[in-house]
Amino acid sequence: MTTTTLPTSDRIASDAASAPLRLVVVSAGVSDPSTTRLLADRATQKSIDLLRDAGTPATVNVIELSGLAVEIAQAVVSGFPGERLQAAIELIAQADAVIASTPVYKAGISGLFKSFADVLDNDLLIAKPVILAATAGTSRHAMVVDEQLRPLFAFLRALPVPTSLFAAPEDWGSSTLASRIERAATELVLLLRSGVGRAIADDAWTGYQHQFAGNATRTERAATDVDFDTDLMRLAAGGGRRRR
Repeated sequence: MTTTTLPTSDRIASDAASAPLRLVVVSAGVSDPSTTRLLADRATQKSIDLLRDAGTPATVNVIELSGLAVEIAQAVVSGFPGERLQAAIELIAQADAVIASTPVYKAGISGLFKSFADVLDNDLLIAKPVILAATAGTSRHAMVVDEQLRPLFAFLRALPVPTSLFAAPEDWGSSTLASRIERAATELVLLLRSGVGRAIADDAWTGYQHQFAGNATRTERAATDVDFDTDLMRLAAGGGRRRR
């Protein structure tokens, strides 16, 4: 995992801007160099450039899933992440936005990427803005991002940006890919600077189902943290909804 900090003397007016925004890249590429990582890097760099132009500081952490493959497989079987995998999960929990990039194999997203998603708590990505990206050896797989990645992140209740990214070998020199990267990065930055994701998580958190003592930053870790008077908890205890 690598970190890059972009300091700036300017500040935007929201409370969320008092500390640098935290971007986390998740790449499931296994080759070196990896086109999957390259696509994620291009989207991340464009996002950083736009944030910097807006006077917003940011940090970037990169999670290479290839180096965590053994721990991911063990966690899928045992249900308990190893130390390095847990550190990666905590990075995502603390992230303000995620850039997720996977290769396409046999008309589907990488099994490594899907297995990593399987070990994440269901509430870890609630209302986090996400850029979705994929690479493949042929343009015939161009719809995999929207057909497989987007439903996955919808289940995790993240906020994928409207523009998805896909690159086949013939796309790398294309101005169309550059335009899509800029558009996706712009959408991500606008979501971040608006604070809508943070507002959703802050105001609607108790309405979602959560894993007690999980990895999400707002998760309940002790009985005193649990609000037993929410509609969900009242229904779970055999009661009814509160009358409005």
